[in-house]
Amino acid sequence: MKTYLLKKSQTISRDIEDVFGFFKKPENLSRLTPASLDFKILTPFPIKMEKGKLIDYTIKIAGIRQRWTTLITDYDPPHRFVDEQIKGPYSFWHHTHTFEACDGGTKVTDEVRYSISLGFMGRLANFLFVRRQLESIFNYREKVIQEYFDGQ
Repeated sequence: MKTYLLKKSQTISRDIEDVFGFFKKPENLSRLTPASLDFKILTPFPIKMEKGKLIDYTIKIAGIRQRWTTLITDYDPPHRFVDEQIKGPYSFWHHTHTFEACDGGTKVTDEVRYSISLGFMGRLANFLFVRRQLESIFNYREKVIQEYFDGQ
């Protein structure tokens, strides 16, 4: 099974504590996800972000509602956290969020390693639309994050 990597970084002109404070709230995921994916968190609020926390939600992919469960496998505020798919549309999903203080604010990096089952058909699906959809989602996130912090 082939594993793919998607990596995106942006610098936000805020200190690391403020930036991490936004990302540690799972309820902000709804804001960061395009409306077309109809993202809904099922885990009752408030959700305390910590290592070992399971978060359940649903998302529409290609018009099909999918249940997705992630596990927070690493939590090191305000520098990093990792969520891994336990149940969902991917064979493998490992999303590392890192936060680094830098000149001008905080550098935020998303690094997603993912796999799609179905062998050749999964590789073809990644080439034809999965990769583009993920890039589009993360480009949307970048824009929303910038607008959010610019408006603060």
